[in-house]
Amino acid sequence: ITEQILKSPDFTSLHFTGSTEVFRKLWKDIGNNINNYKSYPRIVGETGGKNFHVIHESADVTNAVNQTIRGAFEYQGQKCSACSRAYVPDKLWEEFRSELLQKHATINVGPILAIFWDLNANAFEKIKSYIEWAEQDSESEILAGGTYDDSKGYFVQPTIIVTKNPKSRTMVEEIFGPVLTIYVYKTDEYEQIFDVVDKTSSYALTGSIFAQDRAAILLAQSKLRHSSGNFYVNDKSTGAIVGQQPFGGSRASGTNDKAGSINLLYRFSSMRTIKENFINIDDYYYPSNLI
Repeated sequence: ITEQILKSPDFTSLHFTGSTEVFRKLWKDIGNNINNYKSYPRIVGETGGKNFHVIHESADVTNAVNQTIRGAFEYQGQKCSACSRAYVPDKLWEEFRSELLQKHATINVGPILAIFWDLNANAFEKIKSYIEWAEQDSESEILAGGTYDDSKGYFVQPTIIVTKNPKSRTMVEEIFGPVLTIYVYKTDEYEQIFDVVDKTSSYALTGSIFAQDRAAILLAQSKLRHSSGNFYVNDKSTGAIVGQQPFGGSRASGTNDKAGSINLLYRFSSMRTIKENFINIDDYYYPSNLI
């Protein structure tokens, strides 16, 4: 169907939600057909994400833990905005780690009627491959979870990985499943960690800062301005609801036209300006030409 649509001279617009690779292919296909169209098509896309939580030393640890559990593992992490990587200061690491493991131990994995859903076969195999990779990686440690079962349905236990390498595979690549990777940074390198967060991923969909220090929050908002289209303060990186909160990201995450906002509607409208003159002129000269 898509192939036929993109060949039509009447094709005018595309609104896409899906993978970055597919969206880029569609964009190329549209470009290759540009001479056939009556007008220049409007292209809007929302694609993937590699979303982050950054915890500051002033953060409320309990809130940061609970929001991270929600952001990473609700719906088996199968949300484009799911928290996939977290940065925790060494000053808070033991406290954060202890609470995180306590909460993780209470998660129930079961049928799709439960809050933590199962997967399909393709997703299962992909997520499993990342866990197996982490088991073999010398710089990664599986802190919790790491098990899976496809004997009846496809289930992956919510998995927490701690890495010594902020650019490790599970910190960089989109997994789209219940796998959270944590990097523990030096507390006095809070400002420097923003460069790491920004440059680790080509995506820029969602991200969160957890802090009580207002200066730390403002610094994060400034430093991470290009790192996420939706930026959250003391809240998880997921949860935007169309009609309530505009949503979208830039860079490899899409065109950032913000679904749920009037901006998206403007992208699909073609404006016409009408001017009517009520005073006739006697000559083609302008008054300024006579000076």
